[in-house]
Amino acid sequence: MVSALRRLGLALLLLATSLAGCSGGDRLTLYSGRAEVQVKPILEMFERATGVKVSARYGASAELAAQIAEEGSRTRADVFWAQDAGALGAVDKLGLFAPVPPPAAGAVDQKYRAPDNGWVGVSGRARVITYDPRKVPQAELPASVFDLTAPKWKGRIGLAPTNGSFQSFVTAMLLTVGEGRTRTWLSGIKANDPKTYASNDLIVRAINEGQVDLGLVNHYYLFQLQSEIGPERTVARNHYTAGTDPGALVNVAGVGILKSSKKQADAARLVEYLLTEPAQRHFAQENFEYPMLAGVPTAPGLPPLQPTQGPAINLGDLADLQHTLDLLRQTGLL
Repeated sequence: MVSALRRLGLALLLLATSLAGCSGGDRLTLYSGRAEVQVKPILEMFERATGVKVSARYGASAELAAQIAEEGSRTRADVFWAQDAGALGAVDKLGLFAPVPPPAAGAVDQKYRAPDNGWVGVSGRARVITYDPRKVPQAELPASVFDLTAPKWKGRIGLAPTNGSFQSFVTAMLLTVGEGRTRTWLSGIKANDPKTYASNDLIVRAINEGQVDLGLVNHYYLFQLQSEIGPERTVARNHYTAGTDPGALVNVAGVGILKSSKKQADAARLVEYLLTEPAQRHFAQENFEYPMLAGVPTAPGLPPLQPTQGPAINLGDLADLQHTLDLLRQTGLL
């Protein structure tokens, strides 16, 4: 009983500390769907540059979007920084975002921000097929993700069906080619007996170690592995499918300012800072993501984004995940 009470007391203390850290006061309150390791260095740069202090609450993007929806105009958040555009789209569709200031919105290509400028992308990631060149010669690389249902790929594909980026990719396929073809593709992939993993980085490691031949992931996981173990020990390579193929989806991490925020000026300063050259260089060189600001170079070895790369969709529409989840369950991938 004493042990249980101590655990309860500790839990309450941690909760109180968490709430105190997000209570706002004179600080700007950020709800972040990006991990602390990715966000904290940028926030420290922003605080040094502007003197504006930020309290961050971290969690999964979808869960934070749902919380903002539930809180409505009572939300503690001044700014929402989401891991993917779908979570931003969900909040924007509820009318909870104020327009992003024109200087920030105008700095980003239209395809990487909301049509109403309710949110704006600050860094990008491309879907790729990471592969083991020892087992998949370049001449055999699939031109499209639709080619992966061929019998030759049976038992050779790595997937992370529970991962949000995979689900966003399937949602993009739904938006692009419709339910019939998407269901057929999912059923074909299931029939090819894919190996499933909990995350993208585990897929890339498995490919590099020869445990699986190729996998559907985001581009930067290969670069992170190279940074960790060295290029000379990194065998795996990235393959980009062509043009508007759903497998070439470019999704973004992005930000929106809550309409209910009483700190609109400081919130705008944070959004604008994330699109300055120092912040964009950090995304590119430290996180190996695509910068959204023109003129900022990508990490060495990362090909620049092409104007027509990925399916032509409103990224905010990736919020419609329920249909995707239903299909993944019905086809046995979840």
